[in-house]
Amino acid sequence: MAIPKRFKKFQEEYPEVANAYEMIGNAVHSAGPLDEKTRALIKLGISAGARLEGAFHSHVRKAIKVGVTKKEMQHAVLLSLPTIGLPSMMAAMSWIDDVMDKEDK
Repeated sequence: MAIPKRFKKFQEEYPEVANAYEMIGNAVHSAGPLDEKTRALIKLGISAGARLEGAFHSHVRKAIKVGVTKKEMQHAVLLSLPTIGLPSMMAAMSWIDDVMDKEDK
């Protein structure tokens, strides 16, 4: 999983902040009963709903790492249709392809 250049630069310039950010992420993931795949799908839904393309790409890569399939990701995004609307849902579908197409190469 490739870490974006911008995030690497952030880590280099602000190592203490980057470390604290990572610690918060780890803490929230371990704070409840949800399994890794469920958490990964929820993160996709959150970033799709907020139209955060970069975050969505990152969460697709993380979801792949924990065994979430493309079909599972697509279903999670499809579930967003009534809430976020067709254009936002379609954008998120294309963001799955952005990452999956790179992974296939």
